[in-house]
Amino acid sequence: MRSKRPISVWHRSPHSFFPERAIGLWGPKFNAALRSSATNISPSFSLIETQRIAPFPSRTKDQPMLNRRTFVATGGAAALAACTQPIPDTPTRSTTMPTVPAHPPLPEFYQAVLDEPFPVGAIPEGTIAPNLWRQEVRNLWPDYQRGTIVIDPDSAMLHFIESEDYATRYGVSVGAAGFSWDGTARLQFCRKWPRWNVPEETIQRKPELEPFSVANGGMDPGPGNPMGARALYLFQNGEDTLYRVHGDASPRELGKAVSSGCIRMLNQDVIHLHKRAVHGASVIVLKSMKPTGIGQVY
Repeated sequence: MRSKRPISVWHRSPHSFFPERAIGLWGPKFNAALRSSATNISPSFSLIETQRIAPFPSRTKDQPMLNRRTFVATGGAAALAACTQPIPDTPTRSTTMPTVPAHPPLPEFYQAVLDEPFPVGAIPEGTIAPNLWRQEVRNLWPDYQRGTIVIDPDSAMLHFIESEDYATRYGVSVGAAGFSWDGTARLQFCRKWPRWNVPEETIQRKPELEPFSVANGGMDPGPGNPMGARALYLFQNGEDTLYRVHGDASPRELGKAVSSGCIRMLNQDVIHLHKRAVHGASVIVLKSMKPTGIGQVY
């Protein structure tokens, strides 16, 4: 009488269940697949070692025998149940990536200006939000005379009063000096393509600008000059406030605080403002509500 011993599925033993002994039991297709799997397994490989498998418990009278017919039936049912399991939804790349809002095409007046002594290039598309475009808006100060300029450094907006009903609004960027002064000044004069005379306090912070001091004649106009295509000079009680409205702003800095300068405009916008400016008009700079010593944003 043979002694009971553990059964190994793939172990090379005369008392084990070999794949070749099963051939002929399940039909041609199953036999071909079984032969293929048997030939791909190395003879020295044991998938489940004999000593690690506990003996099968003995069957009682109440337990049905697991024969070939019940094995096939239960196996097919399990496979069918697996096929009917729902596939979980996985997020796709298009739903997880944030959408970037696209700006509408720029107005024609932001194209290149061709009748200036120095080049004024076109503003690249998609670089300016529509609320920062030059546009006519309702006049918030109907009591002010035409030609009055109102600058709000906190909102980075400049308004030119056209009439009692409407004004032309420009998006600007505000330099450190633009937050340091407020009040009512007089538009003393304007300059086309002005020279840049670097103030002494700026030279103390940046000695490399010494060649462009007032004593040395300043910086020549043209590309590279931070004053840009036009400059408006503000005086109060006959004295220069050193507060300037000038060009050469970068499109991407509009609506932001910048490290230097006063009120910076796009060259296209400051040329437009210069044509409409009224000599001797009032320029009102609203008091900034931002904390003192605000840092550079752009």
